[in-house]
Amino acid sequence: MKAHICLGYFDQHGKYPDFKYVTGFSHDLEKLLKEIIEKYFIDAEYPVLKSDKDFLQNDIDLKEIMYIISEFGKLARYYNFDKITDYPKQGINPKQHWQNFENRILLSNPEAMKKLENQAFFDEVHRDLYQYILVIFEKFVSALSHQFNFGGLGEKGKQFYTPFYDFAMLFFPNDFGKKDYRQKTMTYQQAPRQAHKRTLKDEHERNHNPNYKSKSISQQGFDGEWPFYADEVIIECRDSHWCIVTIDGYDYALNGSAKGLYKLENAHDAGMAILGKGTGDFLKMALDLERIKPTEN
Repeated sequence: MKAHICLGYFDQHGKYPDFKYVTGFSHDLEKLLKEIIEKYFIDAEYPVLKSDKDFLQNDIDLKEIMYIISEFGKLARYYNFDKITDYPKQGINPKQHWQNFENRILLSNPEAMKKLENQAFFDEVHRDLYQYILVIFEKFVSALSHQFNFGGLGEKGKQFYTPFYDFAMLFFPNDFGKKDYRQKTMTYQQAPRQAHKRTLKDEHERNHNPNYKSKSISQQGFDGEWPFYADEVIIECRDSHWCIVTIDGYDYALNGSAKGLYKLENAHDAGMAILGKGTGDFLKMALDLERIKPTEN
């Protein structure tokens, strides 16, 4: 946001702002955003820019995120030290505020609250929650990035358009929440993948163990939004609790129980499922396999 202000200032005054102007915002993201909208943000002619401005000014979730992160930057990052040393000028408790923020989102989603009644869906609900928050951040960065390619920051701003290209090309609701940002990080690249390649023993258990229930599902025959990159998967429920999905001969966890017991990644973390498309329907179908009686000959 400070870079945005510097480029906007340059466009209006032919020079960059001085040190005092830029540092005067400190870590106050709310103040920075207000300055951008009031002085360095165009919304004429283009509906997408009007929509951007409305989001930046009025979205309650973004406002709460900006507040928490701003307070964290100003004082709250020292909250624990300030608390134990009885420092008189203490900030907010950022962890508690963030938990309250997440709880508010969950409480406003009846479907998520219903899923939380069943522990098997905990991972699914929290993955959807993180996805929801990720989309807010993407919309925020996208709204600012549009100023680069629509000329809101002048010719100098257009010179810096390339690093923001991916975000500047996000326009429609279905554009958001699709990118896995971890894949370019060294931590993610170097982490061992926890997908289990199936063995003959696994296949024997699937076919002959009465406590293992499985079913093959194809995209063509599925009535709903298909979340996997593969066209066909096999869901399996073991002992009424541990649910997995097999994709191209490898097993991935469908619920937290299976993830913990078998040390498996879920399909999204392994890059086998599309971000923004949940696998909750497949978990439900796997658990429902226990209720299906075998056909009598």
